[in-house]
Amino acid sequence: MDLEDYGKKNGVRFFLISYSDLNGVNRSKLVPHSAIAGMQENGAGFAGFASYLDLTPADPDLFAIPDSSSVIQLPWNKEVAWVAADLHMNGKPLAQAPRNVLKRVRERSDQKGVACKTGVECEFMLLDPETLEVADHSDTLGKPCYDQEALMRRYDLISRICTYMEELGWGPYQNDHEDGNGQFEMNWEFTECLQTADRHAFFKFMVRSLTEEAGLKATFMPKPKSTLTGNGSHVHVSLWNDKGANLFEDPAGELGLSETAYHFLGGILNHASALSAITNPTVNSYRRLHGATTRSGATWAPNTISYSGNNRTHMIRIPDTDRIELRSPDGSVNPYLLPAAIMAVGLDGIESNLDAGERKETNSYTEKDQSLQKLPATLHESLMNLRDSAVLRDYLGDSLVDSFCSIKMLEWDEYVASVSPWETERYFGI
Repeated sequence: MDLEDYGKKNGVRFFLISYSDLNGVNRSKLVPHSAIAGMQENGAGFAGFASYLDLTPADPDLFAIPDSSSVIQLPWNKEVAWVAADLHMNGKPLAQAPRNVLKRVRERSDQKGVACKTGVECEFMLLDPETLEVADHSDTLGKPCYDQEALMRRYDLISRICTYMEELGWGPYQNDHEDGNGQFEMNWEFTECLQTADRHAFFKFMVRSLTEEAGLKATFMPKPKSTLTGNGSHVHVSLWNDKGANLFEDPAGELGLSETAYHFLGGILNHASALSAITNPTVNSYRRLHGATTRSGATWAPNTISYSGNNRTHMIRIPDTDRIELRSPDGSVNPYLLPAAIMAVGLDGIESNLDAGERKETNSYTEKDQSLQKLPATLHESLMNLRDSAVLRDYLGDSLVDSFCSIKMLEWDEYVASVSPWETERYFGI
């Protein structure tokens, strides 16, 4: 698609040329319509060191080349269109750029004759921008999930976001108040994994923008409040062949899933400790995975490397006969690295005929199974597993793994060096 023509037809005055850094933060330049033709050919220039890409001030310019297939006209400001971009340096794709990584993994799956489709469940909390406490002072139920009154008190905001998703053709189908006070989730239809990743990135931008307009603060932070349920980013996954058939479905298979699906699932389980560095990429992520019981009575986050049928206490749930749901990812996950890493370990599971093992139907919150391995307890532990993962290095690339671990180890070191208010209160009088 020619972006200059698109702009003329749709009254677009400016384009946000956007890329995601390794922390999942959208970085953009605002380009006038008069300059978009040149940008589409050559890219918008960025200094790579200025965002989290593991580059230095000595590195040459990055050029973000917009992918016109991703363009989205802002429903709340029709003069502006957002477009995801692929990063290049010295005329070549930047190896550690998240969108480039996903496209490389997708190419490998294409070579195998399969395509990955994903759907994400993005949870977020609405807070007071000054106090960072739950903005709705009436949202106080001990079990607030599906609270009708609390949902309708945010009708203006939630309905506006949902209406925009309808206009964009995403197929939104339900919105609800989630298990934490002030927490919401909005769902839209699954699709091809790169398109879902672009929509995931845009959704977070849209929610933050419209929430700010409403005088509120939205956060996707994994565990904003120690006593409340954290923000997950559950992902539903399926593989499809080039004839449009779902390779995970098999009426004769256990729970309606095929042997291919179970090998894919086995890949996720076998590589879960390394995968967690991608799906749970912040210090705060592990507050959600290993947090104490919340006010509602359950964290709704997994802490063991296990799978189940339609049981939400395990890392992987089989909700139906056409997909699996990975429940460990949280709101800090990079939208592009999420499907890339899942595809990597899942495809390795298929190639290596990995065994998914025994399905568990226990309530893992109350029935402790000593045979189950725990998910990593800290970001540091996950990073060490990622660093040593031959499979994720093979699929995601050494540049991505090394750069991601480098940036996240600096984050870990900063955390270890800091003194928290809890420590001061606990130990000051010793």
